[in-house]
Amino acid sequence: MSTNHLFIKELYEQLKKDPIQDWAATLAFYFMLSIFPLLIFILSLVPYLPLNSVQIYNFVHDYAPPELAELFTETVLEVLVEPKGGLLSFGILATIWTASNGINALIRSLNRAHNIDETRSFIKIRLMSIFLTLGMVTVFFVTLLLPVFGNVIINGIDQLFALPEQTYTILNRLRWIIGVVTMTAVLMLLYMIAPNRKLAPRQVIYGALVATISWQIISLGFSIYVENFNNYTATYGSLGGVIILMLWFFLSGLILVIGGEINATLYNIKLMKR
Repeated sequence: MSTNHLFIKELYEQLKKDPIQDWAATLAFYFMLSIFPLLIFILSLVPYLPLNSVQIYNFVHDYAPPELAELFTETVLEVLVEPKGGLLSFGILATIWTASNGINALIRSLNRAHNIDETRSFIKIRLMSIFLTLGMVTVFFVTLLLPVFGNVIINGIDQLFALPEQTYTILNRLRWIIGVVTMTAVLMLLYMIAPNRKLAPRQVIYGALVATISWQIISLGFSIYVENFNNYTATYGSLGGVIILMLWFFLSGLILVIGGEINATLYNIKLMKR
């Protein structure tokens, strides 16, 4: 049997054996919990930025469903018109803690995928989860902000330094490449240190690449759906947005788990050939 056929067979058996949908649902739950403190953190930054309430109001009403936009502008903006350092600190701590619970769940899933038990201490796992959470937050900002706001950033640099046309084109393309490279690097680090097993970069790069490319495709499809087929608000109202967000979290969790399953399968095949 060729290596490719063996890999496909072993991966199929691995995916059939492990409850990957249950693991993805668990990750989606923790991701959803971390969204609210993350929003508090982001909104707490607003008073420190050169933005006024009118700009925020217009932005929210342009992009959010009407019910959510009205709720946001009537309540949240009234609370956040003045800088609140305590609220900012709470947002940071709550985001890191709740999101690290999701990473903890992912660590357990990866250990199950590799068929190994956890022997590390609670403190070590929690510190590692917080470290990986910070990496995932970095990925979130880089992969979402660069494609969306990268053009605005480049235009600002162009106005300051009068960039040559060729440099402007290169930077415009790099903003997409940087997001992919950053996500692949962070996922490689996650897949290397999360399981209770020593893994080299070459043993996790395939799972990281598959997860990165799949996540980019899922996110692109999600944005196209929201932009062109966002009539879910007519059926579910503002809950429609929550349902779609949960689906996106579920698919993101599923992708992370499958990336780990790919790495575990490749590792097991290597052991079988010894």
